[in-house]
Amino acid sequence: MERLLEKPRGKGERGSIMALSAIAMLSILLAAGLGVDISRFYLAKNELQNAADAAALAAASALNSSSSGISNARDRAIQEMNKYNFNNATVSIPDVNVRYGINLGATNLDFTTAYNTPGNIRFVEVTTPQVAIPVSFAAMVLGGSRNLSATATAGLSVPLNSFCNFIPLSVIDYDIPMVPGQTYTIRADTGGSPSPGNYQILAVAGPGGVDVGFGIGAGVDACASPGETYYVDTKPGLTAGKVRTGLNARFDDYGGSQLDPLNEPPDPNIKEGITFDQYLAARDPLNALYHGSTVYTGASHPGIDDRRVVLIPIVKLAQYDAGRGTVQFDRFGAFFLKTKAAGGNGGEMEAEYIDNRFAVGKGRYIPGGAVGNPLIATPVLYK
Repeated sequence: MERLLEKPRGKGERGSIMALSAIAMLSILLAAGLGVDISRFYLAKNELQNAADAAALAAASALNSSSSGISNARDRAIQEMNKYNFNNATVSIPDVNVRYGINLGATNLDFTTAYNTPGNIRFVEVTTPQVAIPVSFAAMVLGGSRNLSATATAGLSVPLNSFCNFIPLSVIDYDIPMVPGQTYTIRADTGGSPSPGNYQILAVAGPGGVDVGFGIGAGVDACASPGETYYVDTKPGLTAGKVRTGLNARFDDYGGSQLDPLNEPPDPNIKEGITFDQYLAARDPLNALYHGSTVYTGASHPGIDDRRVVLIPIVKLAQYDAGRGTVQFDRFGAFFLKTKAAGGNGGEMEAEYIDNRFAVGKGRYIPGGAVGNPLIATPVLYK
């Protein structure tokens, strides 16, 4: 019987194993590189989404039922977008990347349409510029780079029924419908108090004059809902000095005040005697009155839009009685401060009632709470 001899392993087999090992190693390296690149894409996408979210919220905060609100929404979106690092380059957003809508599901209106019909615009959609993210390890699969962008939609909230950051003055409701564009007394002078000793000042920020000054200059650090169960103390006396310093800080006048322009900044436009419509025109670069001397005087310190727009409680006249007492908030309204407070006792102080639907102060909607005010909202990120 012939002896069967084992065939020795040849060099060819060893070579094939080495080739397979090399291919396997290359596949592992490619998979690892692909994972690294995809992780980079996720991080970049997250940063872009943060930029889009911030830009949409900033844009929504500018909506105020006027044409200037549309142009300011676009400008605020660009300003907020550029706070993010787009390869250390300033970006511009084409008008097509900022869309407007009456309804959340239809943010398809272009700038011109929204600008010409601003009354019911409540939502803004912002899309970031496309950013090329380089591919480091998986270029043979994904190419040299991938273009990414993000989209976010923000808008005005449902009507609020809990209001914060209002000022500790009050408007008297004489059971006569309030008229937009009309001025109303927000602090009476010595001859026009609603009851002896009361001049429409509230102690909601605290019992002292300093509390009133800070409350007017910065807004009250408290929230309230209109209704039968919410009462606040009145602050008897004119408290002229602190009322003046609190109010005038919004006009860039900090004389004799403990307020400062860093923490309680002025409005950018401190022109006195203008109407709210003129105030809006003065900040709209597409309006012929934009920054015109008849409607605009720039503050010397960096300002914040709408510091002259304040949220004020509205109180029924019957709520006031002599001396320190309590009053009930009937509702809240948005008012435009037209002038600074004068020297001495400050005299009667007035503000213009406005009915534009926009974000003023701070607040929220409490389910089951009081009926909301359809004119006052807060910016909300929807998607």
